[in-house]
Amino acid sequence: MPAQPSVSFSLFDTAIGRCGVAWSACGIVSVLLPERDDAALRARLRRRHSGAQEAAPPDEITRAIGGIVALVAGEPRDLADVVLDLAGVPDFNRLVYDVARTIRPGKTLTYGAIAARLGEPDARRIGEAMSRNPCPIIIPCHRVVAAGGKSGGFSAPGGVATKRRLLTIEGAAAEEPTLFDHHGDRSLR
Repeated sequence: MPAQPSVSFSLFDTAIGRCGVAWSACGIVSVLLPERDDAALRARLRRRHSGAQEAAPPDEITRAIGGIVALVAGEPRDLADVVLDLAGVPDFNRLVYDVARTIRPGKTLTYGAIAARLGEPDARRIGEAMSRNPCPIIIPCHRVVAAGGKSGGFSAPGGVATKRRLLTIEGAAAEEPTLFDHHGDRSLR
């Protein structure tokens, strides 16, 4: 069995709270959204990446962190150029993540639309892949919604409330009918 590549991580502040990023020599392997405190965030990173060491991020990772910080602060940032290390991620999930990474800030796509693009008859498989997303924000699973303006799930801390907050920060609610806009408009139900 080949040795696992060395993984380092760093914590950083954002508009939604303190987040974490882990990287290998090949790219970012993990992004974690806020936990209750730094100790919980570090513990989750170390559970996910046994032996990971906290370190100052190299320039490429610092640029990625800057992009994440700007995006969740409301700047329309495209993080498609951020290099990810998805070794060990199932091939199907990688295909799903590739499609998700094409969704622009402030826009959404349904699980069914992604399934159709991939020729997958079961949209639930898209949701299953999204629930295992190792790099939220960079792989913008928060932009993937259920049909009919429903949010669908969100497995990050805070669940659907965090998903709504991220979409609101990006302006998705203002540009197209989403889960936030239909509370008073019965025509969208």
